[in-house]
Amino acid sequence: MRRTARLLTGTALAVAAVGLAAPAPAYAGEAAATGGLEVYPSSVVPGEPATVTTAACGEGGSAAGDASAVGAGAFPLAPGTDEDESVGRFEVPPSAQPGTYEIVATCGGNGLRVTGDLVVTLTSAREQVYPKGSVKTGVGGALGPDPVQTAAGVAALAVAAAGGTWLLHRRARGDGI
Repeated sequence: MRRTARLLTGTALAVAAVGLAAPAPAYAGEAAATGGLEVYPSSVVPGEPATVTTAACGEGGSAAGDASAVGAGAFPLAPGTDEDESVGRFEVPPSAQPGTYEIVATCGGNGLRVTGDLVVTLTSAREQVYPKGSVKTGVGGALGPDPVQTAAGVAALAVAAAGGTWLLHRRARGDGI
């Protein structure tokens, strides 16, 4: 009896695990493609325009874009210069906060939904400031060359080397320390 109960329990758990791991069926109009929507530039400053491009809608396809996640609202995508691409443009509102936002486009003909990411930053890549000069971490190269300190350091090293050599020579002769 116990063996049968264990066998049935194990079978039920295996069926449940397979059922949970199986992918959900995709229905027409609800198909979602991750990626597939290129956002250029991928990183913008609030108030700048962004362009989206996708080839998922097919040749001569149009689409409806949605940038409401960033606060820009809906925008149209029309066939671009490349026959199999759809292109759209929207402006990121000046009130947009820094972060990563999902931009969505839904193809008109086949209902396919494609997404892409837009990163909003406070400074654009063109305006980024890079550090200049030396790092101020304490005494050393950050303070510049000082001849008095350099001479004192060399003298201290010379005295230490001479003293070490004298001690090693005396120990080697057997005089003891």
